[in-house]
Amino acid sequence: MTDAELARDIAAEAGALLLRIQAECAGGDRGDREANAMILAWLETARPDDAILSEESADDLARLTRSRVWIVDPLDGTREFAERRDDWAVHVALAVDGRAEVGAVALPKLGLTLSSDAPPALRDPQYPPRMLVSRTRASALCTDVAGRIGAVSVGMGSAGAKAMAVVRGEAEIYLHTGGQHQWDNCAPVAVALAAGLHASRIDGSPIVYNQRETSIPDLLICRKEWADVVLDAVKGCGG
Repeated sequence: MTDAELARDIAAEAGALLLRIQAECAGGDRGDREANAMILAWLETARPDDAILSEESADDLARLTRSRVWIVDPLDGTREFAERRDDWAVHVALAVDGRAEVGAVALPKLGLTLSSDAPPALRDPQYPPRMLVSRTRASALCTDVAGRIGAVSVGMGSAGAKAMAVVRGEAEIYLHTGGQHQWDNCAPVAVALAAGLHASRIDGSPIVYNQRETSIPDLLICRKEWADVVLDAVKGCGG
């Protein structure tokens, strides 16, 4: 089984588990815990020599000495999961030498798992562009950038759901500021890059994974034709 096939199968199975849990209780704590245990057990069996960084586990800094590190978020969008919305996800990614090489993002409520080895073909874009932002706390910078480039802001839940909405052609831009962690975007970035999208920090620099500090404060995933426009607008807003 290839790394991409493994990531896809694990994300899909974790999503199925979470749907069963969601049917029994609305809370996300059990989902986080049980999905994490399943993902870790599978990875430790299938790839025993690789390191793992998970949102729901203590960070073993021995990962910093490894070339291959699986970066996972067992339940991205706990609030949306608890509210029984469809914009939550499961992230399973493999970073190699700091790069998001392999990734799978499951959208269980939609019955979809998107992976870096078989991304969908990009649809024709819309104009004005649709820009995805946090549905509960869109930053002032995101609002300002949307105004500068004439984008329509669309609120949505988890990072994975927003990134995959761009991959699936439901939006053109996903801009985030205000803080994330490596597990929030490694799998989405891997899938987005494989689909032919732009993915970077909001200063245009590449996103580097398997760093000691797990925080990644900002992110841009968008269609390539909008990358320079958005990055210039961020600079103009003082970002």
